[in-house]
Amino acid sequence: MALNVEVKNHNGRLRLMMSGRFDFNSNRNFRKAYEDGMERYATGPIELDFNGVDYMDSSALGMLLLFKERAEELDRSISLVNCQESVLEILDVVNFGKLFSIK
Repeated sequence: MALNVEVKNHNGRLRLMMSGRFDFNSNRNFRKAYEDGMERYATGPIELDFNGVDYMDSSALGMLLLFKERAEELDRSISLVNCQESVLEILDVVNFGKLFSIK
């Protein structure tokens, strides 16, 4: 299943609700969602909700790094929330806990 990203306001924060496979084919959907979301909700922290993501590959890690770079340009923080065990294992292997707040 292709990645679906829903943009929401969650307690004054931009929250990107993600579901499906976060892989190379997700680039366009993911980038459009976060650019639209950051435009709509111009300030404050950002949460990426991984609740519906059960698979991610190395290209998804690259997309996260590009997103982080873009958010930092705008002085915004990113948290990765509701990660399933399979996603947490990948994030742990690549030490993303040093780059992102993972809740």
